[in-house]
Amino acid sequence: MTDHDNGLWVRRFHPAPAGAPRLVCLPHAGGSASFYFPVSRALSPAVEVLSVQYPGRQDRRHEPCVDSIPELARQVFRVLRPWLDQPLAIFGHSMGATLGFEVARLMEAETGTPATHLFPSGRRAPSCHRDETVHLLDDEGLLADVKKLSGTNSAVLGDPDMLRAALPAIRNDYRAAETYEYTPGPKLSCPVTVFTGDDDPKTTVDEARAWQEHTTGPFDMHVFPGGHFFLAQHQPAILRTLSAALTRTAVG
Repeated sequence: MTDHDNGLWVRRFHPAPAGAPRLVCLPHAGGSASFYFPVSRALSPAVEVLSVQYPGRQDRRHEPCVDSIPELARQVFRVLRPWLDQPLAIFGHSMGATLGFEVARLMEAETGTPATHLFPSGRRAPSCHRDETVHLLDDEGLLADVKKLSGTNSAVLGDPDMLRAALPAIRNDYRAAETYEYTPGPKLSCPVTVFTGDDDPKTTVDEARAWQEHTTGPFDMHVFPGGHFFLAQHQPAILRTLSAALTRTAVG
């Protein structure tokens, strides 16, 4: 892997002092690294946020998308290897939560060192399967689901050119998330803290609680009022939880 490859994938908006805990942030379906710029700014300089940019969007729009969670996890893990010189925690929302789980599995299996913490948000546990086929709908049907979840900025939804440019990545990511099949294996050993909305059409509270079955480490869950993008309304509380957990890990 070259430095150029790493720069394409990993965005470090606010470099932190040496020794600061690192948090890798993985976007939702159709999302991009810039979604986590406010998180990086808020946690800096105590926590260094590394936000991942998937192929096929924004400045990587001319690259082919990856429509398999396991394959995307392998590629993300590959580019994160240079950052494993110090402990690494993982946060992922929606599709990013499932992806984060698979990256954490690879970290533990390949390096013998677990992530310091996994923070899944807005996603049912990997073992909770649903038959979903939104990615097979026409453009209008796909956009209706995106609008229902309020997952894409309203300015983008209102701009036909921007929307047309984003649709391939959105459809690709829906396909990756909806065709994902959990493969049983060793449990993670890191702490897992789940964030979920109490009215999320993609995840019930019980499906979110099932993340507990995927780790031998401590488990915690925070349920917030709201739908799939509850984190937009509850960012301060989520940031406090992240900061406290990561600072505690660093001190420990």
